[in-house]
Amino acid sequence: MCRLFAITSQDPLTPMVALEALNVMKEGHDGSGVGLYLSDLAGDFEPYKDYPILSGIFSNAGMKKLDDYMLARGFRPKFERAIRPAKPAPAGTPRRDVYLISVYDYPDDWKYLPKAEVRLRLMLTRVTLRQMGIEDGSMMVFSFWPDTIMLKEIGDPLEIADYIDLNDRNILARNILSQGRQNTNYAITLYACHPFFVQGVATMTNGENTAFVPIREFLMSRNFPGYVGYQSDSEVFAHILHYTYYNLGMGLEAYKHIITPLKDDELARHPETSRLRLLKHTCRPLIIDGPNCVIGFLPDQTLFMVHDSKKLRPGVIGGKPGIYCCSSEICGLDAAIPDRDRDEDFQPMKYDIVYVDKKRREIKKWNQWEPFTHPH
Repeated sequence: MCRLFAITSQDPLTPMVALEALNVMKEGHDGSGVGLYLSDLAGDFEPYKDYPILSGIFSNAGMKKLDDYMLARGFRPKFERAIRPAKPAPAGTPRRDVYLISVYDYPDDWKYLPKAEVRLRLMLTRVTLRQMGIEDGSMMVFSFWPDTIMLKEIGDPLEIADYIDLNDRNILARNILSQGRQNTNYAITLYACHPFFVQGVATMTNGENTAFVPIREFLMSRNFPGYVGYQSDSEVFAHILHYTYYNLGMGLEAYKHIITPLKDDELARHPETSRLRLLKHTCRPLIIDGPNCVIGFLPDQTLFMVHDSKKLRPGVIGGKPGIYCCSSEICGLDAAIPDRDRDEDFQPMKYDIVYVDKKRREIKKWNQWEPFTHPH
C-alpha cells in the first residue's frame, strides 16, 4: 500500500506540510518514491498564475532539446526555477542534472484561440515532450499547465525534500496532493508515481485496480491524445475523471456513479432509475474493481475523496474553515491540523463522496442514494 495526503488551505503552505504528514504515516509506505502536485500557487510563482508551467526532470542534453523545441514554437520563458542539486543524492535516488519548473509565455498566435483549443495544445505539447524524452531518457515531463507544479522522485519524501532544498525554494501552494510510495513492482518508473494529471484534473490512489485493462482499452478507444502512458493501473482514475468532466460535462456525482455504480437491484429502488441505468450501461467499461481510495482535485480546485465498494483502503477527511485535509490515516490529519474539531472528522463509506470546494468553508458530503443534481 501507499500513503496519501492532500490539503487545501486559504493561506499558502510549503509542501513540507504535506511531506511531514506523510512521514508520520511512514509505516504505510517504504520511502521508495514521492510525488507532489501543487496548484493555486503562491510564493515566487503567484504572479504567473495565468501562464503555463512546465514541470519535469532533465539532463543537460534534455534542457538543450527542450529549449530548441519550445523556442521554435513561440514559447518564451518568463520565469524558472532550475534546481541543480549540490548535495549527494540519497541512497537509491538517481543523480539528476536539473529539476525544472519553468513558466512560459504563450505563443503569439495562441492569443485569440478558444479556451478548449488552448487546453488541447498545452496537453499535446506535454505529450510530445514526454515522448521526445522517452526516446533517449533526457526528459521526464509531468505537467504543462497554468498554476500547476508537479515533482516526482525515487526516494524517501523528506530525504528528497532535503536533497533539493524544497523548504527554501519559496514554492508555496494552497492545494497540495502528496503520495508516499510503496513499491509493488521490481523497477520504479516515475511516470507510474502518483499523482497523475491531465488538463487540470489530478488524482492519486491507494490500492489496486484489477479492472485496469478494460478501462485502459475503453479510454484509449476515445482517441484522446492525453490518454497515454498507463505505467500504473491507477492512472486511469485521473483519466476517467477527465472523461467525466470534459467529455460528459458532469462532475463528482457522475464520477462516483460511473466508477462504482449501484447494483441492478439497488438501481431499481433509486428515484432516478432510468438515468442511472443509462449511465451505468453507457460507461460500463469504466467500472473499477478495488480496493481503492482515490483523492484528487478538479479543475475548479475542488478537493475530493472517494472509495470503491469494498472500502478496504483507509481514508479520512477533516479540518476547520480555511483548511481541510484528506489523509490515509488520522495521524496525518493530526500532524497537519492538530487544533481541528476531531468530532467533525469523517471517513466516507462505499456510497459516499466527500469534497471541499474552493471557498474552503466546510466539508460537503454526497451519497449515491441522494438526488443526482449537479452537472458540475
